[in-house]
Amino acid sequence: MALSCPGLAEKITAPLIYAVSIAAIGSLQFGYNTGVINAPEKIIQRFFNRTLSERSGEVVSSELLTSLWSLSVAIFSVGGMIGSFSVSLFVNRFGRRNSMLLVNILAFAGGTLMAFSKMAKAVEMLIIGRFIIGLFCGLCTGFVPMYISEVSPTSLRGAFGTLNQLGIVVGILVAQIFGLEGIMGTETLWPLLLGFTILPAILQCVALLFCPESPRFLLINKMEEEKAQAVLQKLRGMQDVSQDILEMKEESAKMSQEKKATVPELFRSPNYRQAIIIAIMLQLSQQLSGINAVFYYSTGIFERAGITQPVYATIGAGVVNTVFTVVSLFLVERAGRRTLHLVGLGGMAVCAVLMTVALALKDVVEWIRYISIVATFGFVALFEIGPGPIPWFIVAELFSQGPRPAAMAVAGCSNWTSNFLVGMLFPYAEKLCGSYVFLIFLVFLVIFFVFTFFKVPETKGRTFEDISRGFEGRAEASPTSPVEKNPMVELNSIQPDKEVA
Repeated sequence: MALSCPGLAEKITAPLIYAVSIAAIGSLQFGYNTGVINAPEKIIQRFFNRTLSERSGEVVSSELLTSLWSLSVAIFSVGGMIGSFSVSLFVNRFGRRNSMLLVNILAFAGGTLMAFSKMAKAVEMLIIGRFIIGLFCGLCTGFVPMYISEVSPTSLRGAFGTLNQLGIVVGILVAQIFGLEGIMGTETLWPLLLGFTILPAILQCVALLFCPESPRFLLINKMEEEKAQAVLQKLRGMQDVSQDILEMKEESAKMSQEKKATVPELFRSPNYRQAIIIAIMLQLSQQLSGINAVFYYSTGIFERAGITQPVYATIGAGVVNTVFTVVSLFLVERAGRRTLHLVGLGGMAVCAVLMTVALALKDVVEWIRYISIVATFGFVALFEIGPGPIPWFIVAELFSQGPRPAAMAVAGCSNWTSNFLVGMLFPYAEKLCGSYVFLIFLVFLVIFFVFTFFKVPETKGRTFEDISRGFEGRAEASPTSPVEKNPMVELNSIQPDKEVA
């Protein structure tokens, strides 16, 4: 089965949709486990209090409870940092698909520990389970975008890459809904809410058995051309995949002449340095944009606007999150990655100004509270247009096969580290600045907008080899590789070659 797409050289086939959709379950797991801990916060704190009191026979101090809760939240990010930095250890040894299959063991272990922590009356089980799930999600943030980018044809790489972010926001939304008191956000069912992560892991394990390995890994890393060709024919829905094979062979030949791309080499080598700086800055632009602060503030904003059940309005923001990720999916191959990222950052900066003004004047001007609601939804929508999905998959596009795993590890670790720091420092910034805290994020948004405008290349419609040659500044002018000596200028100005596979 193959669906022709107007304006696209390639076809969307059932095997391709199946492969990227099953891979995106890993992203859904990341989103779910990010959001699942928020709804039952007070219930879990009562569990901590009751369990520790019974164990020690003494009243537990509020400081210890707060510390344990903070640890339960933060340990997830610590696991994510370690997991994301370990991506290259798995994908180069086991392959992309097999790595996704293998690490579901962590999902089973972490989910089981959390699900039985209440029954065992063990706070430690919940905290260790959160750490293990963090490891799993950190690895997924590297595996999923890498696999999707390597199985997707060039003209669909951005659209399918956005499925990674779609999986994340759907996971967060599912966690918000399941966490409602009428579903699993109760004293009895919260262990099932945390342990639910086991079910998607089982589904992915079974479904991955019918997914192909990345053809790029098979040909470039394993030198198995026949297997790679068979996989490509299945994914593309056509027999003639010679253009893809040729491009991979060229990349393989280049890779064999290069030194092994370790993490230190990414920063030492002039061929990789600019690309890895861009990758890190894009990841920082996602986490330092203020999106977490907006979700933190959203309940208060909706309460002041007179909404009696602000939790449902917060879920509404999650729906906006999901809808605009789908919008981005359709726009990314038309408008381009760089353009959407700039639109997202610029629009979020405007919304940050509006939210700051609205929060400052909330007690003076009655109607301005509605402006704050519009600005909140606008901020979330614009995040999902650019800074939400693009940093995850553009990193895979900026690097060729050799350095890609190490680059994904560095970028993922940057994302998780900045996420951890924002989570730890934001409460202090909010206490210090109050409603003016968004001005801090406004400064970051302006910095990232300027950086993106001057330094980030457009990768739409370019092969991996073309893009990497652009950074090296040594491509020769040709109909399929029109990248000259000034890589940033040329990569931003060239038009995608629709015939490139």
